[in-house]
Order: sequence, then C-alpha cells, then structure tokens
Amino acid sequence: MCGIVGYIGVKPVKKILIDGLRELEYRGYDSAGIAILQEGHFSLFKAVGKLINLEEKAKNYESSGFSVGIGHTRWATHGKPTELNAHPHLGQNSYVVHNGIIENYQELKTMLVGHGIHFLSQTDTEVIVHLFEYLLKSAATPFDAFKQTLAQIKGAYAILLVNADAEGTIFFAKHGSPMIIGRNHDNETFFGSSDAALIGKCHEVIYLEDGHYGYASSGAIALFDEQNREVALRFTALSENKLSAQKEGYRFFMEKEIYEQSTVLSDTLMGRLRDESIYFEELETTLFDGINEIKLCACGTSYHAALVASYLFERHSKIRTSVEIASEFRYREPFLTPDTLFVVISQSGETADTLESLKMAKKFGLKTMVICNVDNSSMVRLADASILTRAGIEKGVASTKAFATQVCVLWMLSLYLAGERKTLSSSDIQHQITLLRSLPATVSVDDAIHEQLRRLSKRYLHGHGFFFIGRDVFYPLALEGALKLKEISYLHAEGYPSGEMKHGPIALADPELFTIALLPQHMLYDKTKSNIEELSARDSTICSISPLDFDKADDHICTKNAEDYMLEFFEMMVVLQLLSMEIAIRLGNDVDMPRNLAKSVTVE
Repeated sequence: MCGIVGYIGVKPVKKILIDGLRELEYRGYDSAGIAILQEGHFSLFKAVGKLINLEEKAKNYESSGFSVGIGHTRWATHGKPTELNAHPHLGQNSYVVHNGIIENYQELKTMLVGHGIHFLSQTDTEVIVHLFEYLLKSAATPFDAFKQTLAQIKGAYAILLVNADAEGTIFFAKHGSPMIIGRNHDNETFFGSSDAALIGKCHEVIYLEDGHYGYASSGAIALFDEQNREVALRFTALSENKLSAQKEGYRFFMEKEIYEQSTVLSDTLMGRLRDESIYFEELETTLFDGINEIKLCACGTSYHAALVASYLFERHSKIRTSVEIASEFRYREPFLTPDTLFVVISQSGETADTLESLKMAKKFGLKTMVICNVDNSSMVRLADASILTRAGIEKGVASTKAFATQVCVLWMLSLYLAGERKTLSSSDIQHQITLLRSLPATVSVDDAIHEQLRRLSKRYLHGHGFFFIGRDVFYPLALEGALKLKEISYLHAEGYPSGEMKHGPIALADPELFTIALLPQHMLYDKTKSNIEELSARDSTICSISPLDFDKADDHICTKNAEDYMLEFFEMMVVLQLLSMEIAIRLGNDVDMPRNLAKSVTVE
C-alpha cells in the first residue's frame, strides 16, 4: 500500500514530491519521507504520521535549479512506524525508496553485516542501498552496480535509487509492484507508483512491466527488460481525471479493492510467516499468560470476521471463545473474569460501539487487544496490544479487503496461540502456514468467473429475497455475503446456518426465493448438500458455489479444487463480493457510496 514518487528537473522539487505523495494518500501510510540530490549534496526529511508532519520538517528547505528527488509513503511491514524505518533509506552516498518485499533480505543483511556494514532500520528495504554500495566498490559504473543488485535480490519490488556519483540520475526497477515513468513538454521526468501522482504534471507515461529496469536523467531514459535487452520507449497519453486514476481502470473502488485483495493479503502475511511458526513482532510473549478464554467484540463485517475466528480459536488453539456484538455488549451486565483476553476488531479503530466496549473491558481490568487497519487510531492507542491488518485505505463503504485481512490475521493468531499452548503439532502448524502462503493466489480474481457472475447477475434482480447458507466458518461467510448484497443492492438478504432451514426459514421457499449455497468440498459437504436439497425440493431457486457439480442447482459457480476448507472460504468470499457488486451495478446503484451508510460509524 506504500506510495512512490520521483522527479528530475528544475522546478521546486520539495513541492512536487510532497504534492505527488498527497495524491497517493488514498493508498494508506503511517510515515513519509523525501530525499533530494542537488549539486552533489543530499537533503533528507522523514516524519511519522501524516504528510503535514513531513511538510513541517522540511519547511525551511527550498531548492533552486536542477535537482533529483525521490519520495515515499510507508505502510509498516518490517519494523514499526518510526522515522528510522521510514523511507528513503540511506547508505554512505545513496538513497533508496522501495515498495514490496525483499524475500532474501535476512540472508543479504547477514552477509553485509559480516563485511562491517551497519544497519539503522528494521526494514528489508535498507538491504537494497547497502548491497548497491557494497557492489559499487568493484563495479565499473553505478548502473552496473544497480544491475548486480537486482540480480541478487529476490521478491516483489518497485525501486527508485539515487547515488551522488551519478548525479542527475534515478535508477529504477519493477518486479511485482507498480511503477510508472512520465514526462512532459518541459523536459522533466517523473516517477509514480500510481498515475494519480502524475496527473497534471505529465502528458504521457510508460507503465513498466515486470522485469523492466533502467535509468533516467535529464531528457534521457534507458529501459531494459529482464533479459538485459534495451526496450523501445512506448509512451501513452495520461488521463486527466484524478479520481479515475485512483481507481486504476476499475469501474468502482469496490471492484479495485476486490481485485487488490491478493496484494494486500501478501502485505498482511509479510514478515509473519516462518517455516514452523507464526511471528507477531507486535506481541509481548507474556500477553497470553493466565488466559483461558478469548472474547471477541465487533460490529458489522468485523463481527462476521470474529465469528470465523471463534471456530478457528477453538479448533486450533483449544481455548474457550465467545463473540459479542459491540452495540449489545456495552449495555449488558457481562460476566467478565480476569483470565479473559478481550479482542476488538475494527477497520477504522474508531467504531463508537466497539471503542466503548474496549473501554469497558479496560475498566474491568482485562487484558485487551485490537485487530485494526489504522495504526494511530483510538483503539490502537487504548488497547494493551494491537495487530495491524495492513489493508490500506478502503474507499468503498461495503468492506471487502478489510474483511479478508481481518480473517487472515485472526487465522494466523489462532495458529500463534496454538503454538504457545502446544495444541497443534509442529507439522500441523507447518501445513497451515503452507496454506496461508497460498492465500494471495487463492483470492486472485479469475476473469472467467467474474464474467460468469456479471452475466448471471441479470437473473437475480427480482424476487422476494435471498438466503445465503453455509456451515461452520461458511455460516459467517454467508452472513457476510448477505450483508454485502443488502448494503449495495438494497435487496433483502439473510444469512443462515444451513441446518437451520428446517427450523422455520424454509417456509419462505418458492421460485422467487434465491438461495446462494456455499458448498465446500472439505467442510461438511454431505450435510450441507442435504440442506440445499430440502430447499430445492420446495422450488427455491438455487445458486450453488462449489468445486463439485451439484445437479439440483439452477445455477452453479464452479470454484477451484483446493486442499483445505480455508482456501475454499477465501475463494468463495471473492465470488460473493463480485456477485453482490454485479447485481448492484445492474440495478444502477452507486456501489461505492450506498445510501444511508457511512464508512466509519463513529456515532452510537
């Protein structure tokens, strides 16, 4: 979710860099920084928090004449949000900004430390600049050292690097993270991780492809592919619509956020998966001492994530777990004992009912934790411990990637606690970690399924309501699917445990009742299939979502064969999000701003 900008030219570079970073604020960040090279001298400014803090740090700096600058907004992954961990990172004579993950950074760092190189930060990014300068000692040119650096690092990245020995030049590379080069009629060169940062400054851009790298200097750009062949520069016209640029070609922010779940889940997992264990640098080892119960408290979509977690904590960690709706909990007279860990879940960290429930738990003297997306939020400041979901800013009111990252964190937390309590074997935890590593690929949107859902959506615009049904963790997923449809289509929908149909709801079954049936292969398949058949026998219109064919379904969405029910969960989550969105689009609704709703509910 980090943002990158770069500039080569004669205009006031500080303003250009900060203005560019401001256009990338929608991506989310917790610190920011800029580095400027002019007449062989570097100027560096970094600050934690919002850009206004960075502006204050740099308020006395002004440039004149030709200069080179790079800037970055950081969302903490390796290391906490501090000035030392903020980008740009420095060597002796170079600065670098970087989005992504250097997978072999620990191996490279150990090697560099062995050669006497001192590291200042906890980040993987700092390895890049020190490796570059280490290789520069024997390289013919700075660009050769940069190429050698790229050959040794592994992972996903977008990189801008400046070196005082190559004044007037920015070295760049892209592999897995977006990077764009722009130019204008004034012979200026710009870089951005999104075109939103370049609109109004450039008239044409190059969208770099994976493996592309090169250098840019005043009026010149050299571009190469991963086979080290020079690539012809093919510029395209840049849109003038900033909102459209932020949507990155998608029709709605909600659609963009569904598609970027693969990327944000990579960020959520980053640095937390080890070969045999889960690692949360945010947690003190004593947090779970004396804890015999977990109480989860949340509202709306976060409540559904909590329900999923209740299954996982009891299944993996063998610990008693209960779930509370925050708006109800705060007006009860709950029986709370000191051996309870009170966990609140909130995208914003400001949800009024959840925040008040957290205050109640603190008043009772309970240990507290928050699962949240905003580092400086009220809940994070109040709770004893916090785990950030790293979803970035979510502009669509109907939550998608926030839900995905919450469930991912809670899944990891259940395994972390299982390791602490010795309730899963080492091999079982290793297997679960393997599943977690495959999550980004699991939630990557299949274009064929999206097209099927788009075409299917026209059949679900009438009727008297929807049942979303599932068992086990697929019951809270059914609740979430029903909520998504209600929020943006304004059609009536209810989520139910599949086994509850015969206890009353089946009275509504007829051809005008649409049943969205979650039928995973690896979780109570036969039981759920039987429940769906009961609805089919009473003429409910059935849309089944399953990797296995279901002959009683009127419509069938075939998901991939997965080795575990949690991977089926995440793929079905994406299907439900897309189906709800396509139905809402057919109905002509504003998907991103549904009526009567707000993104962060900060009132009771």
